[in-house]
Amino acid sequence: MDAAACAEEFRRRLDAAADATESALDALLATAPLPGEIARPARLLEAMRYSSLGGGKRLRPFLVIESARLFGVVGEAALRTACALEMIHCYSLVHDDLPAMDDDDLRRGRPTTHKAFDEATAILAGDGLLTYAFDVVADPKTHQDAGVRAALVLALARAAGLGGMVGGQALDLAAETAATPLTLEATLQMQAMKTGALLRFAVDAGGILGGASVSQARALTRYGEALGAAFQIADDILDAEGDSAALGKRAGKDAERGKATLVGLLGLDAARARRDSLVAEATAALREAGLGEGTDILAEAARFVAARRS
Repeated sequence: MDAAACAEEFRRRLDAAADATESALDALLATAPLPGEIARPARLLEAMRYSSLGGGKRLRPFLVIESARLFGVVGEAALRTACALEMIHCYSLVHDDLPAMDDDDLRRGRPTTHKAFDEATAILAGDGLLTYAFDVVADPKTHQDAGVRAALVLALARAAGLGGMVGGQALDLAAETAATPLTLEATLQMQAMKTGALLRFAVDAGGILGGASVSQARALTRYGEALGAAFQIADDILDAEGDSAALGKRAGKDAERGKATLVGLLGLDAARARRDSLVAEATAALREAGLGEGTDILAEAARFVAARRS
């Protein structure tokens, strides 16, 4: 399809994925306990719902849904996996905003969870979302093949944990008080863990659900890695140039806290050039996947990541 039609179809699918994810999360975070659960405390559930419903572009769920679609996988398997990933993402934001971490008062244009509730409830809400994510993926409702479910659980744990997002958060915090700034190589590694790992999982998950070949899985991973890196640079640029009202969170905090960013290391112009190069790398990886025109929407997603203003 031509560029204008592709961009329009991308927005339609992004919005559809957001709506589907919102509805599915709303159902998953209902008041009735699941079999094996004893009770769902009302205030904790309210905080979990506050943290995960009613906001965000839902880019990560979209990537799961669209990468699975490449292999003809639609419906509950992709949507439940997408919801699990979004729970991990939302938990990370709740904890990232805490006073002991980035100490933010605003997220998605409204008070952060610890401001809307309290710190202890915010911590527990994050814990609840993190744990529930693996419940969702491991449930037979997600996929009838236990091997597929196990592969998803393992990949998600590796992306979210010590060697992925959590480890990247630790490196990010340590860099704020380090005696010397992080090198370019160390900054790239930190960002690949902190931000890129979950975005990479989103497209890897589609390959797992769809039974991708080794070469297809590798191409999707390269796409996911390049997309994740471009997303983080775009985020750094927005923090440097944007305003809090447009972003829905406090702008300029990276420089204030001495965070390691490519904008700080390279300057805005070089950071933009690197971002655009990564978008080109992501789209090239999709061409190598040999999955036909179905990859056009994912290529548009990479361009969207670079051009976004919030």
